[in-house]
Amino acid sequence: MPDIQQTSQSIFYISPLIRITLLGLYTALTGPLPFLAKVTATPIPVEVLVAGLVFGFVLLYAALSERVVLDDQGISVNYPNWVPNLFRRGWSLPWTEIKALKPRTTGQGGLVYYFLSQSGAGYLLPMRVSGFTRLVQLVEAKTGLDTKDVRPLAQPWMYFILLAFTLLLLLSDSWTIWTAIELGH
Repeated sequence: MPDIQQTSQSIFYISPLIRITLLGLYTALTGPLPFLAKVTATPIPVEVLVAGLVFGFVLLYAALSERVVLDDQGISVNYPNWVPNLFRRGWSLPWTEIKALKPRTTGQGGLVYYFLSQSGAGYLLPMRVSGFTRLVQLVEAKTGLDTKDVRPLAQPWMYFILLAFTLLLLLSDSWTIWTAIELGH
């Protein structure tokens, strides 16, 4: 068991690389739509489309504002107060309730881990946080569970590749938007 000391609490947030990449991808995929809607005279008012896209961006931002809090009592996943519970519910699990950490294969062949509680309920271990290795070390120190084989679901290089393609898409979007504006004149 690693010698990790923890005073009060540790908070882990979604990795900035993941946040920037996913918010950028959303922007790249939806950004040109209002301009194209205007040029193609779509039956949906552009203002309604823009409002829907902004609402979608806020929802994505809310989902990416998840934070993992570890303290002397247990582990919890929660969201800032501005995120309504209706959209995202967090969870909390005392250290004494954690019986095991079980791996599960995803539909895409990846591996995720679930905390198994004394009652048999499963709680997904958040794997896309900054400082994931430290989080796992703290979990091992608090529970005594063996976490040496626990690895993040996606490696940073995967998100760097997605970010590179997102930037290329944004470049393509700028041409699309410029063309749509020119056609609108």
